[in-house]
Amino acid sequence: MGTQQGATTSAPVSATDTTVQTVVIVDDQRTFGDLLQVALEPAPDLRCVGSSTTVAGGLAMVRSERPHLVVMDYQFEDEDTDGVEATAAVMAVHPDCRVVLLTGHTDSDLVRRAAAAGACSVMPKNGSLTDLLRALRAARNGGLVVHPMFLSSLIHVPEKRGAAVPGLSRREQDVLGMLSVGLDTRAIAAQLGISLNTCRGYVKTLLGKLNAHSQLEAVAIARRDGLVGDESTR
Repeated sequence: MGTQQGATTSAPVSATDTTVQTVVIVDDQRTFGDLLQVALEPAPDLRCVGSSTTVAGGLAMVRSERPHLVVMDYQFEDEDTDGVEATAAVMAVHPDCRVVLLTGHTDSDLVRRAAAAGACSVMPKNGSLTDLLRALRAARNGGLVVHPMFLSSLIHVPEKRGAAVPGLSRREQDVLGMLSVGLDTRAIAAQLGISLNTCRGYVKTLLGKLNAHSQLEAVAIARRDGLVGDESTR
């Protein structure tokens, strides 16, 4: 197995061993990538098959190794491409891959872009190894899971004198907040750990309580009335 510039590879996993999930790490900080690679070594169900400090090197590794998972940094200091764009490129090359995006901060635009690019999870880069391993093991295509550290700020309902949520339950408020940052019902269901039908039921109830005819109109009404944050203030 060859080694590319800015990339390191590990011993291959047996093609017959379906219990091991292979991982590629793409991070411009070599020390972080090396430490994560070492941290994965004791995991019996996860095997790092290589790491790269560049997007191009990471994509080449995805093409050659066809990993189950990619841990993708968001910011690449010396490149024009960010981790969200790199995620989209990974999914174009290997649609069955699952990408966990690491970032130091997030906002509604990043979450929307990550979901559209096909990322499975957005995790804090300074978070715990336990949380990252859990995210890797739980990663599934078709929905975006956002770490609670980010989620609480994304769905924060700002205080506004005289404004009250019109009889929304806490779960309905959560769904409304996630709709406001661009998550679709499938991603919201995955995030909240509920079925897609249950999530759609919450959305239907929201539309009725807000007197809205669509999810977009519901979000617009909620922003107008101060029920969710306005992106223009971010």
